[in-house]
Amino acid sequence: MNTFIIGFIGLAVLLLLFLTGIPISFAMAIVGFIGFAYMVSPDAALSLLARDIFTLFSNYSFTVIPLFILMGCFAFAAGIGGRLYQTVYTIMGHMRGGLAIATIAACAGFGAVCGSTAATCASIGKISIPEMKKHNYSDTLSTGTIASAGSLGILIPPSVTFIVYGILTEQPIGKLFISGIIPGVIISVAFMATVWVVCRYNPASGPRGPKTTWGQKAKSLGGFSDILVLFSLILGGLFAGWFSPTQAGAIGSVGALLIGAARRSLTWRVVWEATKEGIRIACMVMLLITTAIIFGHFLAVTRLPFVMAEYLAALPIHPVVNLCIICMIFFILGCFVDATVLIVILVPIFFPTVLAFGFDPIWFGVLIVILTMIAVVTPPVGVNLYVIKGIAKEVPLLTIFKGILPFLIPFFITLALLIAFPKIATFLPSLITY
Repeated sequence: MNTFIIGFIGLAVLLLLFLTGIPISFAMAIVGFIGFAYMVSPDAALSLLARDIFTLFSNYSFTVIPLFILMGCFAFAAGIGGRLYQTVYTIMGHMRGGLAIATIAACAGFGAVCGSTAATCASIGKISIPEMKKHNYSDTLSTGTIASAGSLGILIPPSVTFIVYGILTEQPIGKLFISGIIPGVIISVAFMATVWVVCRYNPASGPRGPKTTWGQKAKSLGGFSDILVLFSLILGGLFAGWFSPTQAGAIGSVGALLIGAARRSLTWRVVWEATKEGIRIACMVMLLITTAIIFGHFLAVTRLPFVMAEYLAALPIHPVVNLCIICMIFFILGCFVDATVLIVILVPIFFPTVLAFGFDPIWFGVLIVILTMIAVVTPPVGVNLYVIKGIAKEVPLLTIFKGILPFLIPFFITLALLIAFPKIATFLPSLITY
């Protein structure tokens, strides 16, 4: 049987296992192991399985994943998001749609120390949803704003998604982190502009909040201090080359704990629960990456990724059109497949194609992360939608789905800008010499 056909059969079996409810990581391991055993030999498959598991879990560089996840959990437990929201609420809450704009700013700020979309969404959502309900904001605007802005946690560095992409493609994680800053600012501003437009055409959806004095605004600025300290420490150290991404994760985790202790917002029980949550999430991500690597070896021996790369490269169309096709595949599958799973399955398949076209791998990583942001807010599988539903239990899911629609426009505008002007993502990383 043609190896290319075997690769497609493997993908079909993998999707079938997904539908049966088997955990995704186990499904990838089963298909990857059996497929490799069929293509090469059972002994080689057993050897490969043991080697891949040992290599990943004994590799020092992979500790960057649990450390950044742990930092996000500690930052959440320390109440950093709550203090940040109160600051931007005091400054911007009096505007029409001001609470929603403040929520976007708070999500962007918290994303700078969190790295997780669900944690950002939950941390800011628990505070902002009751506030917006109290000030008579429409459920459509409030839930849509938080679900969309919560996705900023995986674009504005540090980002667990960038880490996963960097590991799969062997790209420098420090440069990937830096590449997300300018796109993160652009999409945050675009979200705010979307709220302004919505409230201009429907003022009742986002009425003005109470005015605050300049003295109150100035006094509230202390709420930025936690974010500024952690963000400057992590990104400043990476940019200056003082420490590696792994060391940055460790320093950030300790920094979040020290801030929580100084603010007296942590107890031993809270720290223990945050640590358990961090370990749970880290184990899930590490297992996904391990099994994706096993599945990737199977795809490699079938030559499916390389055949697809050669086929797309041979098409008589512009490389940018090919890139748009890849983005469309990510977008469509992102509606039905978990975002992390989408990356670990599709990136190894399409990355050779991207390199064949001569596209910058750092720039492509930013595109992938934005497509992942879209995946976490698009039904029926978008995780942020269900995080918001868990917070606002009385709001129908259909209302949350409708609230997302206006915010899809900024996502696609940012994608178009990145494709037209790659320097948006590559300028800052080009300044790093290591």
